[in-house]
Amino acid sequence: MPESDAMNASLGCRLWRQTWPMAIGVMALLGFQLVDSAFIARLGTAPLAAQTFTFPLSFLVIGVQVGLGIAIAAQLSRVLGAGERARARRLGSLVMVVAGSVIALLVLLLWVFQSRLFSLLGAETTSLPLIRAYWGPQLLSAWLGAVLYFGYSLFRAHGDTRLPGKLMVVTSLINLALDPLLIFGVGDWKGLGLPGAAWATVLAFACGLAMLVGRLAHHDWLSSSGLLAEAHRSAPGFASIAAPAMVSQLMPPLAAMLSTRIVATLGETSVAAWGLASRLETVALMLVLALTMSLPPWLGRCHGAGDGETIRRLMRLAARVVLGWQLTLGIVLALAAPWLALLLSGSPEVRDELALLIRFLLPSYALLGLCMVVVSAGNALGWPFGAMLMSGVRLFVCYLPCLWLGSQWSGMTGLAIGAALGNVLAGTLAWWLYRYRRPLSEVK
Repeated sequence: MPESDAMNASLGCRLWRQTWPMAIGVMALLGFQLVDSAFIARLGTAPLAAQTFTFPLSFLVIGVQVGLGIAIAAQLSRVLGAGERARARRLGSLVMVVAGSVIALLVLLLWVFQSRLFSLLGAETTSLPLIRAYWGPQLLSAWLGAVLYFGYSLFRAHGDTRLPGKLMVVTSLINLALDPLLIFGVGDWKGLGLPGAAWATVLAFACGLAMLVGRLAHHDWLSSSGLLAEAHRSAPGFASIAAPAMVSQLMPPLAAMLSTRIVATLGETSVAAWGLASRLETVALMLVLALTMSLPPWLGRCHGAGDGETIRRLMRLAARVVLGWQLTLGIVLALAAPWLALLLSGSPEVRDELALLIRFLLPSYALLGLCMVVVSAGNALGWPFGAMLMSGVRLFVCYLPCLWLGSQWSGMTGLAIGAALGNVLAGTLAWWLYRYRRPLSEVK
């Protein structure tokens, strides 16, 4: 076997070992969110639409969370790649405290201004009581999930993807067990309805956080000394990654708000179908999401060590994997769209519109996934502003204009076609920018 082929095979095996635990964990975590929505769909179209209106603001929390997590993983992996273990311990403690506090403040603001925000998203007055009952426990679960995610970032930066993957599975199983009990009740108890889904997630994430803290106690990865000095030293570098990364991650929630507003003009049934399609999107992209968690720390360590050849090989390998897997999966699920929609929704009207979205959107996720991998690599390799630019172009130049034009042209059918076209344009442009404008694999 030629040396280059042997190296590619070795990198592929290592990438697989790093990614498969995260892929299983992401599948479990996002799978329970999809099941959440499927359970809620059994309560009726109104509760499902109410939950859908919370998605953009939930994505806002996740956007800040992921942006901070990217900075945590990138900064720690570079420090570890340079062999500075003592500094890595101080940095780990510092970012966990700061990141958790930032999310707590954001959650508080979203609670205080909830009525105005949901009205801006197009929620009708009759939907606000349903949303309000769900929103409180949902925000609590968002904070717990964010702290848990920051802990995962700490493990990933140290090269351990197995524990985060296992804990994602465990928390998902706990949530799945609690969901039907808290939503529908048992025996004479009628359950909590829509808020029960959020309370199930609160309990699941609390259990996961307790287990994570227990495992952290066995590692010498944190330190309580010298934190102020470390904050002064690391803040500029951390901010240079976190600020553009958070802007990049906040663009999708803003786009989700605008897309929800566009879909809301088509009616409550369309909003409900769009919500289920959004949940299905994250599950369908589980391998891509796992790669965006497992690949950047590895790229960051290579960047810290000046290993540009490995970076180039990793990026080519990741692109081939994403395109092959997502295109195959997308075509299979598009062919199975009627049966998948029947499984997820009890309303014939919602089922028809959901099947339409699945047929057009799922195959286009191959190019969307490629764009996501390029953006995550940009943050790890010291090109955060380029990654931010690509995120903005994907959403506001490619996706939203196509979505709006499609909805104006032919309602839900046009909207589905427009969203798919936006994903294809975004992935094509992102790879072109990576290859020809300023290669992220260039390590100086």
